[in-house]
Amino acid sequence: MESTLNKYQPQMLSVMRIMFGLLYISHGLVKWFGFPIAGPPNVTLFSILGAAGIIEIVCGTLVALGLFTRYAAIIISGQMAVAYFYYANRLSRGFMPIQNGGVLDVAYCFAFLYLGFAGGGPWSLDAMWRKKP
Repeated sequence: MESTLNKYQPQMLSVMRIMFGLLYISHGLVKWFGFPIAGPPNVTLFSILGAAGIIEIVCGTLVALGLFTRYAAIIISGQMAVAYFYYANRLSRGFMPIQNGGVLDVAYCFAFLYLGFAGGGPWSLDAMWRKKP
């Protein structure tokens, strides 16, 4: 079984990257366009929510496409660390993420940190770009 699973490991890295990128884009779309659900009212570019929405849309798109994946994923990972510790002030509600409501923040942070080190996988624009002579 392990040899079968190992054979598809690079492709599954790409599937994970695409899915996390698309999930992340949705957070920015809610903030800026109220799509697919209503978002916070009166978001401006020079606010924390506005800047976060731009990062979510731009970097989430880059990750989903697999373009500059490592850089975009590291930026997102940092954004999620800031969201956890600073913006949402999770530690004031308890130490453990399950206790303070920060499970998704931590999961995104470490998933994107992993993508920052692992790259975009074989189904990415980065991989296509590297193959060109």
